[in-house]
Amino acid sequence: MIESLKKLGPGLLFAGAAIGVSHLVQSTRAGADFGWGLLWALVLSNLFKYPFFQFGSRYALATNKSLLDGYAHLGKTYLWIYFFLSLGTMFTIQTAVTIVTASLASILFGFTPDLVVWTILITMICLLILWRGNFTILDKIIKWIIVILTFSTVIAVFLAAGQNENNISLSQHLPQGSSILFLAAFMGWMPAPLDISIWQSLWTIEKNKADKISVKEGLLDYNIGYVITVLLGVCFMGLGTFVMYGSGTSFSNSGGVFAKQLIDLYTLTLGDSVYIFIAIAAFTAMFSTTLTTLDASPRAMEKTSRHLFSRANYLNYKFWITVLALGTIGIFSFLLSEMGTLVEIATILSFITAPFYAYLNLKLVNSDHMPVEHRPGKGLILLSIIGLIFLILFAISFLFLAV
Repeated sequence: MIESLKKLGPGLLFAGAAIGVSHLVQSTRAGADFGWGLLWALVLSNLFKYPFFQFGSRYALATNKSLLDGYAHLGKTYLWIYFFLSLGTMFTIQTAVTIVTASLASILFGFTPDLVVWTILITMICLLILWRGNFTILDKIIKWIIVILTFSTVIAVFLAAGQNENNISLSQHLPQGSSILFLAAFMGWMPAPLDISIWQSLWTIEKNKADKISVKEGLLDYNIGYVITVLLGVCFMGLGTFVMYGSGTSFSNSGGVFAKQLIDLYTLTLGDSVYIFIAIAAFTAMFSTTLTTLDASPRAMEKTSRHLFSRANYLNYKFWITVLALGTIGIFSFLLSEMGTLVEIATILSFITAPFYAYLNLKLVNSDHMPVEHRPGKGLILLSIIGLIFLILFAISFLFLAV
């Protein structure tokens, strides 16, 4: 049993990357604005995205190759599309998660309210940690972060439910008008963007180098991480519902104000005496997201560059992580006052591109490159086909309504 627990890692890294903006920002906002009315969106997003995230682990465990290696086998055209999509999203995503982390840091540590200073400081700290591409550090610290966050969040939501005196309806709601943009943003990163399946495959290979894991063990690790992300998604929606829904208070688009409102969700239910503990829990959740995304995007871009530009050896992990860090700092000042807008841009981009990654992952795990004995069963294939249709139709509907 203990040996099996030691082999947990990539699944918890997935949870660390996922439990960030989608949970702390979007789920609490959904609860505050709609109560439990968007629970259907949370459930469907997690259900229909599940197989496509799982295929990242499954393919890496069965072949010891990443999804990017698989895409290269399917055709370099797919890699070119991924390359340009990543260039268009990775800076926005990194900036979005760093803004939230910086806002929480300014509330928690308080020596300066300047979010530009905090953004530079946090980015540089993450850069120093990851400069050597040290997967071992990520693998170790993420387990403690997830335990702290899960424990504090579950307690907070139960206490909030107990103190809530309003009648909370479970009737579901389909947003209209401008609220459709929020729905797309909410589902875009719930539980995470689908390109994290690529990161998952890369982390699985790194984990395999240190601790040889079987397909069964690896899928168990993935499922544990996924269940945690779903559970906490519901919990954060519950906090928004029990504490803010119907109160007439809405979340601010200002980073510093939003961070204070977010922490107040906890302290209003647990009391001021645990303010620091809750603030640390929220900060570590976002710091883990900032750290994992800063690691994963350059790791994926290095792999992609090797396939597309075989002679360009300088396009390595250190090159891409430096470019991403500098790009994040560079664009930060232009969007500082509109954190909510920035988050929506990043999440909507992820939502629109989801069908592309879903199609590729489904195609890959059923290709000749995948060992027959490790291909997904009929039930999972059926779920993935339904999920792909859902993602395509929803993306088309959103684009039609947004125009």
